[in-house]
Amino acid sequence: MRTRMQVGTLCLLLALGAGAAMAQQGPKTPNPNDIYCSGMVTREAMPADTYVISGEESAYKITFGDGDYVFINKGSSSGVKVGDEFLVMRAEKSPTHIKWFEYQPSLMRAMGKQWLDVGRVKVAHVEANVAAAQVVSSCDFMLRGDIARPFAPRPAPALRPTDHNRFPAPSGKNQGMVVSAKDWAQAVGMNSIIYVNLGSSQGSKVGDYVRIFRFQGTRHDTVYQNRNTQYTRMNFGHTPVPYSWKDLPREQLGEGIVLRTSENASTVLITFSLRDIYMGDYVELLEPAPIAESKPAPPPAA
Repeated sequence: MRTRMQVGTLCLLLALGAGAAMAQQGPKTPNPNDIYCSGMVTREAMPADTYVISGEESAYKITFGDGDYVFINKGSSSGVKVGDEFLVMRAEKSPTHIKWFEYQPSLMRAMGKQWLDVGRVKVAHVEANVAAAQVVSSCDFMLRGDIARPFAPRPAPALRPTDHNRFPAPSGKNQGMVVSAKDWAQAVGMNSIIYVNLGSSQGSKVGDYVRIFRFQGTRHDTVYQNRNTQYTRMNFGHTPVPYSWKDLPREQLGEGIVLRTSENASTVLITFSLRDIYMGDYVELLEPAPIAESKPAPPPAA
């Protein structure tokens, strides 16, 4: 009996200690790779004056990755010094040019150009007009001509507990659509990155949460729906009166947190999904999480 009490007391103390440790650490945040490899969509012109020229073994190497040395077109005459860090980016176009839902082309034009985060490099050697930098963290393969921008910490917003309510009331805040996704994926889920047409001009900010949902009975989104299947199906029953998408509860698909914003777009990390999410599904802003403020995220480990 005494042994059981001792074991129970020990377990309680360990649990209390773990809770205290978590409280000291503060709220959980997305990991650095999510934050620094998330990409973005923006109408803002990206300065292209600093870029990757090439790298070691360029006679046969066409891409560069972790541990490789690349050459950039700025050196000591431009103020570059050993230890400086750069984030490398690349503008991307859809490889298929397929319109996945009715409004996708017009929404993408309003949001801007899609950018891929390629990785982070650290300057190891400087000459007058060029510098050699080592790839210390990569999100994708690095290419000649990729744009290099001075490293700047990005905020790490606090995650909040998942809302498992299957039928929540509409938030009443601005609504938009899932317009695109990282790597041009068309079906995404938990831990995927999506780009939605809710930016700073629509009230979106880093740390906001969005709810992702779908209407039953619409025919202009990616998910194929036979006409009127929300209330009738040949040989499988029907209702005495028709029902439109406005008459039925919305289908809840998941939630996500805003990692980056531009004027008309936000980069969203999906933190919870019930099923596949497609381009053309809907999003709405939610009330901000009541837990802590954003803080700068450490860069991915070298």
